[in-house]
Amino acid sequence: MSMVDNRSPVGTATAVPSLRDRSAQLHRLRRQVRDGAPAATEAQLGKGKLLARSRMELLFDEGTFTEIESLRRHQATGFGLEDRRPHTDGVLTGWGKVHGRTVFAYAHDFRIFGGALGAAHADKIHKLMDLAESAGAPIVGLCDGSGARIQEGVTALAGYGGIFRRNVRNSGVLPQISVILGPCAGGASYSPALTDFVFMVRGTSQMFITGPDVVQAVTGEIITHDALGGADTHAGITGVAGFVYDDEHSALEEVRYLLSLLPSNNRELPPSAPAEDPHDRRSDRLLDIVPSDGNRAYDVRDVIAEIVDHGEFFEVHERWAVNVVCALTRLGGEVAGIVANQPSTLAGVLDIEASEKAARFVAMCDAFNIPLVSLVDVPGFLPGVGQEHGGIIRHGAKLLYAYCNATVPRIQVILRKAYGGAYIVMDSRSIGADLSLAWPGNEIAVMGAEGAVNVVFRRQIAAADDPDTTRKELIEEYRDQLMHPFYAAERGLVDDIIDPAETRPRLIDALTMLRHKNVHLPNRKHGNQPQ
Repeated sequence: MSMVDNRSPVGTATAVPSLRDRSAQLHRLRRQVRDGAPAATEAQLGKGKLLARSRMELLFDEGTFTEIESLRRHQATGFGLEDRRPHTDGVLTGWGKVHGRTVFAYAHDFRIFGGALGAAHADKIHKLMDLAESAGAPIVGLCDGSGARIQEGVTALAGYGGIFRRNVRNSGVLPQISVILGPCAGGASYSPALTDFVFMVRGTSQMFITGPDVVQAVTGEIITHDALGGADTHAGITGVAGFVYDDEHSALEEVRYLLSLLPSNNRELPPSAPAEDPHDRRSDRLLDIVPSDGNRAYDVRDVIAEIVDHGEFFEVHERWAVNVVCALTRLGGEVAGIVANQPSTLAGVLDIEASEKAARFVAMCDAFNIPLVSLVDVPGFLPGVGQEHGGIIRHGAKLLYAYCNATVPRIQVILRKAYGGAYIVMDSRSIGADLSLAWPGNEIAVMGAEGAVNVVFRRQIAAADDPDTTRKELIEEYRDQLMHPFYAAERGLVDDIIDPAETRPRLIDALTMLRHKNVHLPNRKHGNQPQ
C-alpha cells in the first residue's frame, strides 16, 4: 500500500491558524461589533437613547436573544461607501423569547449610517420577516433610522418595498408591532403604518413623510420636529401611535405585556392565564356607576374595570378618538377585546375618527382570534356639515364592515341608550352578534323620545291648545310603547335583560360557550371594504 505525503515542501510551509485561534479571532470580532465606535456610542447615549443591543435585551427574556447576520457588510461602492463597511450594516436581527414564547425582532443601530437602510440592511430584515413567517411568530421592529441610504440610490428604495410587501403579506397572520425610538422619516414611516400596533417615546420619537425643513420650503409653514411628527402628535391628533410613553424602558415593558395578550399567529388562540379573579364575582357598584338619566355622563372605563379580571385592561389609542374606548383585557383568564362608547366625551357619539379607531380594533381582534365584547351607550352618529363632508357615511361603514366581517365570538351589552344607525353598527344582533344582553335601564330606538315626538307629531303639537303639555304627554306615550326596557327583548333582538351586577359572570359563561365557535365563510379572495 502506498502512502501519500501531504506535507509541504521544506521552505514553503504556511502556518495555518488552529481552530482555537480562529475561535479567539471570532470572539474578538464579535466584541468589536458589539461595542461599536466609542464616539458614536457616546453620541447615541447623549441623546437619551439606548443602544440597539440594549433595546433587544429589554425586549426579550434574559439571555434568550439569538442574533443572525451580525457580520453582514454591504457591497456598495461609490461616494466613499467602499471605505465604510461596518459589520451589521446598521441593523440587528434575530429572535428570542418573550414570556417564554418565540418572537422575532430587528433594531436599527443609529450609530451606523444613522440607521439608514441600504440593500444589505434591507436583506437582513427581509430574511428575519421570512423566518418569522415560517416559524409562525410575532415580529417587532425597533425603529431608529434616518430613512433610505441616499448613497445607494434606488436599491435602498427597493429594500423598503420588500419590507412593505412582507408587512402586507403577514397582516392578520402574524402580530406585527413597531416601536419608534428615534427618527422614522419618508418611506421608513410606511412600514409602521402597515403594522398592527405602533409605540412611541416622548422627546425622541418622530414620524413624518417630509420633515420640517421641506414643509417650510414648500408651504412656508414653520414647525418643530415634535410638533410635526412627535409622539403626542401621533397619539392625540393623527392616530398613528396607539401607545406613548416617557421612556424606552416603559415602552418596551409594555410591548412585552401586549405580546402576552396576543397569539403567536392567526392559527392559535391567545394565551390563557390563571383565573384568580372569581368568574362568578358580582359587582353591585355597577348599579351606581351608570346614571339612569341618559343625559348624564360617566366614564365607561369604570364599567370595564368592574367587569374584567382584576380591573386590568390595556387601552389602545387612549388619547385619540376618545369618544370610544378600545382595550384588550382578560375575562376568566381568557383574552377579550372591549369596544365601548364613552359617554364622558361627546356623549359617546360615533364620529369619523371613533368609527375608524373601533373598526381597526375589531378587525385586529378578529384576525387574531380575540373575542369581542361591545359595551353600548350611544346616542347616534355625530351630526354636522364637517362630519358629512368628511365622509362619515364612508367611515362609519368601516365599523359596520368590520363587525359584519368578524367571525370571532361577539357579545353586545347595552348599558343604557342605543339609538338609530349607531345601535345597529355597535354589533347588534341584526349584523351578527352571537348574543345581545341589556341592562334593565336600556333604551333602544330610532332616536330619543323627544326627537321622535317632535318629528312624528309636530303638526299635532302645533295645533294643540297647550303645545308643551301635549308634547310631554306624547313623549311619555312614545317611551311607554316603543322604548320600555323589555321592548327589544320581547321581539328577540335582545337575548336577555340582565342584572348589571351579574355582567361579569354572564360574559364569562357566554364566552366559554362560544370559545370554539366555527363559521363557514363564502369562498372569496377578499372583501372590498369601505375606504
